[in-house]
Amino acid sequence: MRRPIILDCDPGHDDAIALILALACPELEPMAVTTSAGNQTPDKTLNNALRLLTLLNRQDIPVAGGANKPLARELIIADNVHGESGLDGPKLPDPAFEPQAVNAVELMAAKIAASDRPVTLVPTGPLTNIALLLAGHPELHDKIERIVLMGGAATLGNWTPAAEFNIFVDPEAADMVFKSGIPITMCGLEVTHQAQIMDEDIERIRAIDNPIALIVAELLDFFMIYHRDPKWGFTGAPLHDPCTIAWLVAPELFHSRECWVGVETRGEYTQGMTVVDYYQLSGKPANTTVVTGLNREGFVDLLAEKLKHYG
Repeated sequence: MRRPIILDCDPGHDDAIALILALACPELEPMAVTTSAGNQTPDKTLNNALRLLTLLNRQDIPVAGGANKPLARELIIADNVHGESGLDGPKLPDPAFEPQAVNAVELMAAKIAASDRPVTLVPTGPLTNIALLLAGHPELHDKIERIVLMGGAATLGNWTPAAEFNIFVDPEAADMVFKSGIPITMCGLEVTHQAQIMDEDIERIRAIDNPIALIVAELLDFFMIYHRDPKWGFTGAPLHDPCTIAWLVAPELFHSRECWVGVETRGEYTQGMTVVDYYQLSGKPANTTVVTGLNREGFVDLLAEKLKHYG
């Protein structure tokens, strides 16, 4: 039986590849795509989701835009990583359909309420929409099987020394999500920095004989530019967001451990930090499956094989 999921994203190159991967997996049943501000402004991330689903000829999947800004802070975007459109690089079609007349929270709530099976939420941007859903619809908590998110880190940050971008943008929302009691899988920087795509992997994807694989290669060409900065120490470009989809369909590729995770919302130097209690020092019960490692070659093989679906 296919697993129903809702993708909440802020496309974004790696969000785009996560969406493309999800729609190529017969194990998954995407019920909706909702968008948050983050990698670009809310109008651009919504437009990018519509462009991607138009590209994939999946206008049957409803799309809705979410919150225009974090719960309690001004919006920060990552246009230095993703470019002016949020998906700079390849030429994508203009949207061939309109977003839903409801917002992201209303669309998610309606889909979860109507589902005959528990729904997995897959947020790959700031957690604003998810926090608003959980706060506004406590009656639906039991119908959410799990939240599989890209965000956070146990030991380092990529936006500040202590904080990963998605959590830093809206730490109050993240704090609400991690305190919700719903099972959480956290694909943080420890694992996503291992999910590097190398130049030879991009050429392998480019050689797949279909137009969607070519688009993915062109997305990666642009994404690689930012990550070539020597300060990061990368050989390739880390594919953060597709780790969530890969974990859902091929969990055997990953290593993880159960930990308590809290979010710092007030620290002078640690705002947005995810505090991961590896050694049960807090005395608090585990609330998160923290993904810590992966088989990189298996991850790349999975992506390449699923992209052949579009042929």
